[in-house]
Amino acid sequence: MRLKLRFVIGSALIVGAIAYLIITAIRSTSEYYLTVSEVAARQAELGGQSLRVAGRVKVGSIAWDPASLTLRFAIVPIPEPAADGAVAPVVATDPVSFKVSSIGEPKPDMFAENRDVIVEGKLLPAGEIAATQVLTSCPSKYQAKRNK
Repeated sequence: MRLKLRFVIGSALIVGAIAYLIITAIRSTSEYYLTVSEVAARQAELGGQSLRVAGRVKVGSIAWDPASLTLRFAIVPIPEPAADGAVAPVVATDPVSFKVSSIGEPKPDMFAENRDVIVEGKLLPAGEIAATQVLTSCPSKYQAKRNK
């Protein structure tokens, strides 16, 4: 009887440990990335946490120092494409943006202005993202070269 009780307790501990590992893994990977607008809305909640943010590199904001491997830029929300191909109205106000600094990492090959990126790092209290990795996305539409 005593041996059976030890077996039940040991089995319960093993099952509990496995369940804990599964739940923590799902919790940390269930949200692949946040958009710039989502981070702006939850900025107080996300301060100091590791996160992934998807955005577009703001034109004219890139500063790259190859000697110190320091890359600084700003990201803005990725504009939604019009469903019917109609021209979208232009908003006169500046969209939400975050400054990003990546120190000690090489600049991605396809990194450029107006390119979609995913930034991994921590959101600092000043609203800046200290990036540990910057990923660029490939253009989603390839078009054949036109002959003139």
